[in-house]
Amino acid sequence: MAAPMFPANAHRYDPYRTFKFQVVINGKAVAGLSKMGALKKTTEVVNWRAAGDPSHQRAMPGGTKFENVTLEQGLSHDPVFEEWANSVNNVGEGDAGMSLVNFRRDVVVNVMNLQGTPAISYHLRRAWVTEYQALPEFDANNMNTIGIQSITLAYEGFVRDAAVAEPAEA
Repeated sequence: MAAPMFPANAHRYDPYRTFKFQVVINGKAVAGLSKMGALKKTTEVVNWRAAGDPSHQRAMPGGTKFENVTLEQGLSHDPVFEEWANSVNNVGEGDAGMSLVNFRRDVVVNVMNLQGTPAISYHLRRAWVTEYQALPEFDANNMNTIGIQSITLAYEGFVRDAAVAEPAEA
């Protein structure tokens, strides 16, 4: 018999949906967040052969890489993306424009159940902005698009927050 997918909610069979999520940067939820890329890590494979066994190749883990993640926000007056991007490299100020204190930040990603309660939480360690898009491409002929700004983050790993347990659902 397979292990239950939801131990606290045995009646539940459906996985969590991807449209209910929250991103928190430095303790503040990001307003108007519409999309986030996947958290992904890849470990290189190191192949080797023993001298006494040249016909059999072995594999062992090498270095691990965490792929950059992009956050998209509806164009608004929330300055969180711009302020963070400027702390990494403030144009016109040279090296003096970089904040050695504030350019790396902790990011929390909360996956919510349909009632809006955090069900799964991950922490991105020591994240910083590698790319910032302040304004989208504009097109006066298309009235059905929404302005999106985005940041791309590099980070030094992610860990699941074991303190965020599966919430009991009614």
